[in-house]
Amino acid sequence: MLDWSKHKFTFHEESELPLYHKHYSRHGSASHYTGLTSRSTSLSPTACFSNLPPTYADALPPSQEKTGLPTSEMVEGSPSKWKVAAVVIFYLVAAIVMVLANKWVLRATAIPIIFLLCQLLLATALLQIAGFLGFLEIPNVDLKIAQKLLPLISINVVGLMFNTFCLQYVDASFYQIARGLVLPFTVLASYLFLDSRPSPNILSAVVIVCVGFLGGVQSDHLHTSQLGIVLGILSSMTTSVHAIVVKRSLSVTSSPIELAYYNNLFSAIFLLPLIPFTSEIASFRALVSTGGPDLQTFLLGALITGLFGFLISLAGFLSIKITSPVTHMVSSAVRGVLQTILGTVLFGDLISANRLISIMVILGGSLAYTAIKDQENASQKFQLTSRSKASQPLLPLVSPSKIPTNLMILKTVC
Repeated sequence: MLDWSKHKFTFHEESELPLYHKHYSRHGSASHYTGLTSRSTSLSPTACFSNLPPTYADALPPSQEKTGLPTSEMVEGSPSKWKVAAVVIFYLVAAIVMVLANKWVLRATAIPIIFLLCQLLLATALLQIAGFLGFLEIPNVDLKIAQKLLPLISINVVGLMFNTFCLQYVDASFYQIARGLVLPFTVLASYLFLDSRPSPNILSAVVIVCVGFLGGVQSDHLHTSQLGIVLGILSSMTTSVHAIVVKRSLSVTSSPIELAYYNNLFSAIFLLPLIPFTSEIASFRALVSTGGPDLQTFLLGALITGLFGFLISLAGFLSIKITSPVTHMVSSAVRGVLQTILGTVLFGDLISANRLISIMVILGGSLAYTAIKDQENASQKFQLTSRSKASQPLLPLVSPSKIPTNLMILKTVC
């Protein structure tokens, strides 16, 4: 379990998530200090948390605290436009393929948990192979670290199941709407557990997203499974809590790749005992004995999603390291549009004018949130770096009495 008793982070009044104090920071690249958060993916093969809004860390690396220079001046240089474009395209392709391949298999089979298990196992195996070949540094399994990551793994498994079942019951083009409340729930979770009070501008962006979600659900209630909508709401809730837990978990491991490895491996282990309580074993046996196109779809889909799940881990790391939060959110918006178009072309999804408008409203609200948060974050950084250290510490540790009350509830649960 996570060691909540150690005060490894501080809270800034307007930040979405906890800020790590320099004394406890790992010695890593500058990206660890400038927003290495859960804004990219869940670091799991289904990439279902890729709609998570970007979060911002205001902490400065120790070298930057001494000089007061912006982050861009402390690193070797800003990445080229071609490199940023390549990473964005890489992320777009990986994320879109994951959703469409999942939908393709779920339309042909009725074994979503076994299919999800195959994805996790294959992604874990590919991470191991990459480590064996020397491309990545894969750690030896440490049960103490795994125990500290138990809250993250638990919420990841629950979230992946909600995501997968949601995608099974709704169209690929409606999936963007079904999970449209990720941003509002994330802001709400930050307020409840971290005492992060959103500004009026942030609340305006949240209202826009809610209007888009309600409009889409209301206009498609006759053509969309009500269970799929409920699963989408539950998926959004787990994603928002995941944003808080994964932020804390980054201090447990030495890199996002290590976190991805533990997440995939132990999520697969957690799924195994759930399968006997479903009817999927009999369905899988029938699928294997019957063979034919459905079995080929399952095997090919598992191979594709496992491969792209492995790539998603890399894409998330590169997206964090190279792209800005605004660029990442814009790429997510483009992905949502392309996903809707491809869902129509490949699966014959019904795209009404109301559904299209709802998707654009949700994406517009998300982009507005990102722009507002980025502007507020830049203003806060300017204020922080302009203060003298003698008069006020840059990132003081929070005393136990000032830890948000609701966070204690989350600590108790985890």
